Amino acid sequence: MDTYLHRSHHAHLHSRRVSFLRPFNWLVSGARDLSKYPKVSLSHGLIVTGVFWIALLVTSMHVYALAAVLSGFMLIGPIMAAGLCEVSRRREKNEPISFDESLSGLSRNQSALLRFSGFLLGFSVLWFIISALVLMATVGDVAPPLDRTLWGDFFAFASPLQTVLYFVVGGLLATLVFMMSVVSVPAIIDSDIKALDAAFISIRVVLSNIVTMILWAALLALLTGIGISFLIAMVVIFPLLGHATWHAYRDLVTNED
Repeated sequence: MDTYLHRSHHAHLHSRRVSFLRPFNWLVSGARDLSKYPKVSLSHGLIVTGVFWIALLVTSMHVYALAAVLSGFMLIGPIMAAGLCEVSRRREKNEPISFDESLSGLSRNQSALLRFSGFLLGFSVLWFIISALVLMATVGDVAPPLDRTLWGDFFAFASPLQTVLYFVVGGLLATLVFMMSVVSVPAIIDSDIKALDAAFISIRVVLSNIVTMILWAALLALLTGIGISFLIAMVVIFPLLGHATWHAYRDLVTNED
């Protein structure tokens, strides 16, 4: 890994160690960005929540598709937060901020962002396939009504071994995606860096701050779970986490040209 980064033309990003409780600082800084530009930030939250709500309505009658939507949202969330990272970047540099300008983060270093999106999409497809296989083995070829599988009765259909397999495989994929993406998107929109380089620096950040990253992952999972359970809360929680992701990147990565 070190050899690869050393040879890369964009190997000017380096991981930095931070204290265990730093994730709370990132959330506080993210909240400041949200309160400073609420219209822009909440617009992103409304769009993401609306898309997620539509996806839930479309897939709510089929547990296989619903599982794909829920897991896919967790996996591609970092890409959807690119506009919010751009708002935080612009605030830091005292650049003009509006909703249209927040979208410029998607066009800066666009090829790397698209390639990284492809990485995450690939993991989403893989998780969908694995979810479908496990669910077919537990609830059968034809999905039962949603209330029999989602709201507590799924475990009546699945054996302990199947349940463990489902969560172990999902957890491994989620861990790998988290390691690859914890600072990748802000690194891509902030630097002329390739998608693979961004994934490598993200992995280095996690390996250098394992205990802190466990806390950060737990906070992300907790807040995202609250947002999914009380969907209207996602309007605020998603931009909060998007802004916090930028501050995590600024804290965890140094840029040495």
